[in-house]
Amino acid sequence: MSDSESAAVAPPQDQTSAMEPESQQQHHHDAPAHKEKPSVLTSFSIWPPTQRTRDAVVNRLIETLTTPSPLSKRYGTMAADEASATARLIEEDAFAAAGGSAATEEDGIQILQVYSKEISKRMLDTVKSKNAAASAAQNGASESEAASSDVDPTAAAASEDAKGEEY
Repeated sequence: MSDSESAAVAPPQDQTSAMEPESQQQHHHDAPAHKEKPSVLTSFSIWPPTQRTRDAVVNRLIETLTTPSPLSKRYGTMAADEASATARLIEEDAFAAAGGSAATEEDGIQILQVYSKEISKRMLDTVKSKNAAASAAQNGASESEAASSDVDPTAAAASEDAKGEEY
């Protein structure tokens, strides 16, 4: 038997690991690395919302104010530029109102509810007041059109007097 034949029959100790299944090799190599990694605890805070979340709220408000919806069927829609400015104002005011009610960090859910309710309330108040202003302007225009019509006011007054005499 030659040296080359005996080497093939009994591999040296340092090559034994090369013959182990791949999963066992990874386990040996991963174990020390796993012990070195510190455990990372993820902290999650619900209040205050991130700027990304606040921007998403503003974008949703703009969409609600400018597109057909049950709200717009009743109160009408806004132009995109007006809705953008209004949405930012609504969100900022609601954020300030909710932030002012903060007592402790554990109150995050309650503060978020205040924030959400403030947004809804302010959006509804805004569309109602805009609708009321538009209605008032429309009624004012209708009254001025009626006043500028060709009806003679003295003839209308005489007509009223005649009605009063009939009773």
